Amino acid sequence: MKLKTLAKSIVLSSVFALTFSNSAMAEKLRGTVALDGSSTVFPISEAVAEEFGSVQPRVRVTVGVSGTGGGFKKFLAGEIDINDASRPIKAKELEMAASQSIGFLEIPVAYDGLSVVVNKNNTWVDHLTVSELNKIWQRGSTVKNWSDVRPSWPNTPIRLYGPGTDSGTFDYFTETINGKSGASRPDYTASEDDNALVQGIRGDKAAMGYFGFAYYEANKDTLKIVPIDGGKGPIAPTMTTINNGSYAPLSRPVFIYIREKALDRPEVKAFAEFYINNAPTLSAEVGYIPLPAYVYENALNRIKNREVGTAYYAKTAADLLVAK
Repeated sequence: MKLKTLAKSIVLSSVFALTFSNSAMAEKLRGTVALDGSSTVFPISEAVAEEFGSVQPRVRVTVGVSGTGGGFKKFLAGEIDINDASRPIKAKELEMAASQSIGFLEIPVAYDGLSVVVNKNNTWVDHLTVSELNKIWQRGSTVKNWSDVRPSWPNTPIRLYGPGTDSGTFDYFTETINGKSGASRPDYTASEDDNALVQGIRGDKAAMGYFGFAYYEANKDTLKIVPIDGGKGPIAPTMTTINNGSYAPLSRPVFIYIREKALDRPEVKAFAEFYINNAPTLSAEVGYIPLPAYVYENALNRIKNREVGTAYYAKTAADLLVAK
């Protein structure tokens, strides 16, 4: 099932409302659950952690932000139980997991539309094509001024903001726009914290940058979204265009990765199940698109049966598949 199919309209069953299993509700747990990783997935995990605390107040859940790659480093070092990831696991990370006999469960939790934004006072950018994005962001780019993109635009410097190299958003954007993960011009303001990127673009009329849709939604009064022409005319990311797959090619699923051995601890297993049960509601509340109901049902079964491994590695960004 292709990515764009994931974004089709869904009707959420009441089973995915803010619920918790009867057995877990009856048992008041103690312990800790540690998450880190993607700043894109952070708003979902933070919302889940907050709701989980209302039913299991004696479990301490921490949610860090060190980027998808930084999170995987901690995950593979055994420092955290769950990694938030805005891209699938990479080959080198798979190899490290295998060499250390680390089992993991790969769980998609929501759908995101990576968003290109400019300063609110930018009056000239009406849209960008994929080829123009490539011209701006490719390694070795000679674009210095806005007029280098289109001659009719101002002959003023273009100042770029984007995720750091540990970010899954950086990996996805560079692979999709530049043809290779990590292939990007280096002369831009980088941060693993999307809020820092928002602040930079908000305060700089000549700025342009990219990050997850939820961060635009939370700041849309002070930022300007840029429609992207992927070959079928300019389309802006919205809840509708991400959901129906028309916002392409910058739509993607986001994930959590759970260490299998961590599920031996009741508090981690309870949190993981709670996460999946509530991901549809809470992801929508923080600006993401819920996945089809069967994806969450499958995720719960994978946790129950300890189904380890990846269904996503070795697919291109445009052809990621979700296991049914």
